Amino acid sequence: MIDPLIASETARRRTFAIISHPDAGKTTLTEKLLLYGGAIGLAGSVTASKRQRDTSSDWMELEKKRGISISSTVLQFDYDGFRLNLLDTPGHKDFSEDTYRVLMAVDAVVMVIDAGKGIETQTRKLFEICRKRGIPIFTFMNKLDRPSRPLLELMDELEKVLSLKAYPINWPLGNGPDFKGVYDRNNKQVHMFERLGKGAFRAPVSVHDLSDPFVKSNLHESVYKQVVEEIEILDATQGEFDLSQVLTGKQTPVFFGSAANNFGVELLLKGFLEYSTGPAPRNSLNGPVAVSNPAFSAFVFKVQTNMNPLHRDKVVFVRICSGKFMRNITVKHARTGEAIKLSDSHNIFGRDREIVNEAYPGDIVGFVTKNDLKIGDTITEDLNIVYGEIPRFAPESFAFLENAVTSSYKAFRKGMDHLLAENIVQAFQLKTPKNSMPLLGAVGPLQYEVLQYRLKDEYGADSYLNPMPWKILRWVESHSEAELMPILPDGAGLALDDQERLVILFPSDWSFKYFKQTQPNVILVDSPSLSIAFPRK
Repeated sequence: MIDPLIASETARRRTFAIISHPDAGKTTLTEKLLLYGGAIGLAGSVTASKRQRDTSSDWMELEKKRGISISSTVLQFDYDGFRLNLLDTPGHKDFSEDTYRVLMAVDAVVMVIDAGKGIETQTRKLFEICRKRGIPIFTFMNKLDRPSRPLLELMDELEKVLSLKAYPINWPLGNGPDFKGVYDRNNKQVHMFERLGKGAFRAPVSVHDLSDPFVKSNLHESVYKQVVEEIEILDATQGEFDLSQVLTGKQTPVFFGSAANNFGVELLLKGFLEYSTGPAPRNSLNGPVAVSNPAFSAFVFKVQTNMNPLHRDKVVFVRICSGKFMRNITVKHARTGEAIKLSDSHNIFGRDREIVNEAYPGDIVGFVTKNDLKIGDTITEDLNIVYGEIPRFAPESFAFLENAVTSSYKAFRKGMDHLLAENIVQAFQLKTPKNSMPLLGAVGPLQYEVLQYRLKDEYGADSYLNPMPWKILRWVESHSEAELMPILPDGAGLALDDQERLVILFPSDWSFKYFKQTQPNVILVDSPSLSIAFPRK
């Protein structure tokens, strides 16, 4: 029997992430969504010069110094009867696996694009992850308060570069200094914005018909004429809005605005809630698990140590998939079979914490725990539910991290153990050539900087980086170590990951391609299959 409370609470959940290329305005948009959701009273980026970008989502000291998002943060707020779980992802060009894992925990994404630059490299990279999962994508063309590229050209780029059907829900009235509002195509209304307080507060809005003299008087004649022509072109060429295509990630609703000035932010928020859906069933190794399943279940997608440096605590973040969470509930750790009592449960808002007594499918909850919970683990009341939601991604940069001061070796090892549990970087044990230290692998070199900074800041341990020459890593799904040793190409290495799965490290793209060509029977993958990544015990 379906619990009506669980059903109604689940239906009002929306769990999403914001993705973008660096500097497209992701952190600013995050702040403004919180502003419109009533979670903050003043947009944090407004006082950046006084507070070194001490925004609600960027809380680590290194993030404040660099002015970028490095770790993913979970922010929860209510709006118009909905409970929104917003996962703010890293915004640096060296994306870590943290970003990719977050995309496994959400039901939709908002893709932010700088209207002056169009689709950039990292946007494309993150989009591909979303495409593989069929995640619904909502597009926000940002920075219309600055000169933009031709708008129809931006729509064409979305369709050609990303192979994604674009449907503008609204259309901007001008750009740069001439940007005064947007035209709502569905309701055939113009929303005129007023610049106020440098974006610190909600932008005053007035609603008009496109032919209203007020609209014409506030736009240059050439701008007004161009807007009318572009809307006519869209109506003639764009086809129908298809919600089923949106929900399968094949069509994207497009919104325009300026997060810095709060223009169009509330329209994006309302449109997202109108066209998105609540949590869907998740796949377990035994088949789909309905959100209405009465058994509580969740999977771990993030581990963060030292969020409270005074207590050296470890916070494990889980995405709830079924049932109802109640504080002090006892669940089973699917990997070990161990019983775990979940008592120290929180909503995490930057550094702030709020005790959570109950939560529902779609919610993100953080637990302070000393249990051996790792990324990808399932906690559940029903051991038949084991999720395989968190794949591994092949690192692209490799190095050894060495202790710099003999007297701080103990602190260095303790810090490494704690921080590697967060999967800031991946750890591998080399089989050939032999080495007693773990080989570290990262998606981007910034992750080593983060690791070294936190070792020094949180554990007082200095370190130095010893980069390795390998460029490509692949998991082996077909051969043993003994079978591979005689056929390894020059300069290649063999190693085991933290689950003792065999990998080959190649020194170049040429070496990798040559090995594939000459050894076609060796099955290599850039992300291990679920049956390998999540073995049943």
